Amino acid sequence: MMHLNRRRVIGAGLATMAAATVAYAATPKRPLIVGHRGAPGYLPEHTIPGYELAIKMGADFIEPDVVSTSDGHLIVRHEPLLSVTTDVADRPEFAGRKRTRKLDGIDTTDFFTCDFTLAEIKRLRARQAFASRDHSHDGLYQVQTLQEVIDLAQTKSRETGLVIGLYPEIKHPTFHQQLGLAIEDKLLDTLNRAGLDEASSPVIIQSFETANLKYLRRKTTIRLMQLIDGSDTDPDTGAMILKAPSDKPYDWVVAGRAGDNREQLSAAGLKEIATYADIVAPWKRHLLSFAKGQPVRRKDIIDNAHACGLQVHTWTMRSDQLDPYYNGDAQKEYFDLFDLGVDGLFTDFADAGVKARDTWMRDGTPSV
Repeated sequence: MMHLNRRRVIGAGLATMAAATVAYAATPKRPLIVGHRGAPGYLPEHTIPGYELAIKMGADFIEPDVVSTSDGHLIVRHEPLLSVTTDVADRPEFAGRKRTRKLDGIDTTDFFTCDFTLAEIKRLRARQAFASRDHSHDGLYQVQTLQEVIDLAQTKSRETGLVIGLYPEIKHPTFHQQLGLAIEDKLLDTLNRAGLDEASSPVIIQSFETANLKYLRRKTTIRLMQLIDGSDTDPDTGAMILKAPSDKPYDWVVAGRAGDNREQLSAAGLKEIATYADIVAPWKRHLLSFAKGQPVRRKDIIDNAHACGLQVHTWTMRSDQLDPYYNGDAQKEYFDLFDLGVDGLFTDFADAGVKARDTWMRDGTPSV
């Protein structure tokens, strides 16, 4: 863990980073490029080499998804599940750890991070999550703690003189809270010890749930982002299809609140989000879907969000999973979303995102 006296050592660097972050935020026509889970288009997600590659490719922020171990340590995995992204199933000493738990109300059978200590987690090795991507690095890299990712970002910021932001997502907050492993205060404590505790800090905290973001808003000035999920789109109309558990925030389910994610993206819903968050991030198909092969653009969502002071980010750009409309040209999808007015994009391929953003800035006609 980072000790308090390290704040003196990194203070000057953080001041520079904070000033650069403020300047960055004041340039709304330059969309943010976020290395989604690092650079998982090339290397296993949430690994130090993956984050380093995203930084080398020019990502403005890197994104660690945050979950908890049984002994309360914050580690980075996309979910509190281990079978897809690690070699846990190949380790006979952990065969008895596989179990079924309810995750956002759904019976889920897997190896859960909350059933492993940090020492046990450190014995595992990461794997590429997508079958179609390069698996030559499987088994080489440890599962990282959040602190290790913070240390990396701050080291790279000092080395390069650039802002390397952190965009942590609190995964399944209700699930962790019900286990007595709540993430929110531990995350704030970790960021505070690193000197990353101001609105101007290069940090944005995100969540699909709403209650934990409202709680955080009362405790911190760090920027907050509300994620908005989706399930699929109607190929004939482009309309959003919503199915549980991606139809509404799970804390709404627990609280018995009516409505769904479409309500969150209404003008009234966006105004509510603006009372506790700085950014809204709908799945990209809320903003750009396809009907009978042609794009359906929802610029009204972006305009309404901007009207109430929210920035709009979206996810996830994947050069190897493009809609047929783009005919294999990933840059065109970036341009479509930039032209709609998004302020930031999460991408598995940070190099493609940075190149598209820079080309659009140089040759395009920014519309924000």
